[in-house]
Amino acid sequence: MTEPQETEEELNRRHAEKMAKRREVRNRVLATKTEERGLVMVHTGTGKGKSTAAFGMVLRCVGHGMRVGVVQFVKGVWETGERTVLDAYPELVTCRAMGEGFTWDTQDRARDIAAARAAWEMGKAMITDPSYKLVLLDELNIVLRYDYLPLDEVIETLKAKPRDLHVIVTGRNAKPELIEIADLVTEMTMVKHPFRSGVKAQKGIEF
Repeated sequence: MTEPQETEEELNRRHAEKMAKRREVRNRVLATKTEERGLVMVHTGTGKGKSTAAFGMVLRCVGHGMRVGVVQFVKGVWETGERTVLDAYPELVTCRAMGEGFTWDTQDRARDIAAARAAWEMGKAMITDPSYKLVLLDELNIVLRYDYLPLDEVIETLKAKPRDLHVIVTGRNAKPELIEIADLVTEMTMVKHPFRSGVKAQKGIEF
C-alpha cells in the first residue's frame, strides 16, 4: 500500500517549522558572539582567487567609507584592473604597487630583497597609521617563502597591530607561524585551471 503523498501546503508547513528551528539555533549562537576587533586574515593555497578575494574585501570596506591601504609585493610591474578601479577613490584607498615581478623575472636576489624591504616598510607605516581600517599585504607570503624578509619581524608586527585594524596577507605557501597567529585562514585549492590547457592569463580574469 502506497503512502499518501504530502500536499504542497503540508510541505510548506514542515519547511517553515524546520527553518524556524534553525533560525532559533542560529540566533542563540549569534547572541554569544559579542567581540568586535580587527582580524589578521590569510589567503593561501595553490588555487586561484587569493588576491581576488582580498580585493573584494577592500571594495567592501570602501563601500562602508573605511580607509584602506594596499601594498603589492610582487605585481608592481603589472597593470591591473583592481588598481585602476581603486584609483577612483583616492580619499579612501592608498595603493602602492612596489614589487618588480616574480623572482624568475628579475633574476636578481639582492634587488628582490630590496624591493621586499621597501614594500614591507610601506606596509608597516600603514599598519601603524590609525586612519587605516584595513591593510592588504598582497603576495607577502611569496617574499616570506624566499626569506626576503625576517619572518619574526613580520609576525611581531602583525601581533602588535592596532586592535581595530584588519590585515589581509595573500600568497601561496603561508608560513606555519603566520597561520598560527591568524584569526582567519582560507586555503584556495586548485581543482582545475585553464593555464594547464594552454590558456594564457587574461585581462579581467587574472589581472
